[in-house]
Amino acid sequence: MGFFDSILGRSKPPEADLDVLFAVPQAAISLQVEGFTATGSGSVCFRDTEGNADDLVMADAERLITSSPGSTVTRSDDRFGFHWLTVTRADGDVSGLVTDLHAVNTSLVDAGFGPSLLCSTVTFTTAAGKPFGLVYLFKQGTFYPFAPDGESRRDNALELQARGVVAGDVPVEADLTKWLAIWGAPGLS
Repeated sequence: MGFFDSILGRSKPPEADLDVLFAVPQAAISLQVEGFTATGSGSVCFRDTEGNADDLVMADAERLITSSPGSTVTRSDDRFGFHWLTVTRADGDVSGLVTDLHAVNTSLVDAGFGPSLLCSTVTFTTAAGKPFGLVYLFKQGTFYPFAPDGESRRDNALELQARGVVAGDVPVEADLTKWLAIWGAPGLS
């Protein structure tokens, strides 16, 4: 942050700590105790940049991830123009999944595309079989639960309950207005 930024009251958002993703396996255990089941799938969401430089980085990340047995990678776009790279581990290994998601995020950051990252998700199902996601907000460095309940509704009570379950495991976003509704996210629709 520069001198004029401090005088004008501007602040720079904190750098995201990608290593905090490695706390997700503990949060997954806490969620499992409460009846949630990890699907072995997670995604990285990012905004496309001009040119094909980010495509080359994503292709390298895909090659790296699919070189380990049982991992698959798919790309998709949502209706808002964001790109999703989804990693699925056949064995449902949350630790391995988090390592793969960390590799994708790190590859994009190292190539200069950090500002294009929106979030990463790890998907679960509830005891009732509904989709549920633990979402990492890249720019905030925090997590929040997302429980879609239909096409454009959320199960807020379940989200608040899950916040209490994972609060000791991962840094949870305190500002509820930043708990984005990520409609159409892979595995959460």
